[in-house]
Amino acid sequence: MIIELNHLRCFVAVAEELHFGRAAARLFMTQPPLSRQIQLLEQALDAVLFERNSRSVKLTAAGRAYYEDAVRILRLSAQAADSARRVARGDAGQVAMGFTAVSGYHLVPGFIAAARDALPGIRIVLKEMVSLQQMKALESREIDLGIMRAQFFMHGIEFQRIAREPLQLAIPSAHPLAKRRAIAAKDLDGEPFVMYSHDGGKYFHDRIAGLFAASGVQADYAQFIDQTHTIVALVRAGIGVAIVPASARELCFGEVVYRPLWTHDAHADIDLAWSEEQTNPAVKNVRRFAIEHFARIAKRAPETS
Repeated sequence: MIIELNHLRCFVAVAEELHFGRAAARLFMTQPPLSRQIQLLEQALDAVLFERNSRSVKLTAAGRAYYEDAVRILRLSAQAADSARRVARGDAGQVAMGFTAVSGYHLVPGFIAAARDALPGIRIVLKEMVSLQQMKALESREIDLGIMRAQFFMHGIEFQRIAREPLQLAIPSAHPLAKRRAIAAKDLDGEPFVMYSHDGGKYFHDRIAGLFAASGVQADYAQFIDQTHTIVALVRAGIGVAIVPASARELCFGEVVYRPLWTHDAHADIDLAWSEEQTNPAVKNVRRFAIEHFARIAKRAPETS
């Protein structure tokens, strides 16, 4: 005979009540079926679990040993069922989230802290990736969500803008342009310029190149770099000036100042991205919380465009 959880429930009830009538009432059943379940269990174990007479019921040594394990098994079964239900509802589980380096300075830390409080059953695993890597990782299911700069649209990938920030000019503090409060397009003509690379920094490369084309800037490109922190480090070293997102200020590089550009159209968006074919139930709850969280942040800090 296969021992089932119901056999254990019947046994534990009798072991705790030490009375078949009270145990049957506790289990919402009559006494004869309960007695039958105990008999079947004892046969399956080939062990006597109770000493019975007309006046009392007592656990045998085998019964006392079996009781401890039976209680633990029932507890684990209940925990397993609860865990499965919570995962199915999306209240528990694990979500892999990609993020870009710049978003890691000012968006991700606050979000993770808030999500930890609001979604305690969900573990968010962070993976730092450039936006193009995130797109591929979403497609391959390596990550469930991405915080990125949407460079292009891919079939099956959804986007929701969660933040917008102005682009600014990063200048060595000893540079003559650092003395100006605002920068005109003509000020950049002939200036050595540290530019985002076309591949690793495609989003900013295309945005800045478009800005230069619209404003007639003839840039003198000194270097092409993937990551914002390296660009700002080169600016500090005097290699050139650079246009970077305002959040680059949080890198806290000394000897670098930031100035607004000549146009209010110079901004960069940050998007939350996910696959339409996502099957992880926890992703829906994390995604909904992320959109609500960043909307609250945006209301406290009015959009600059």
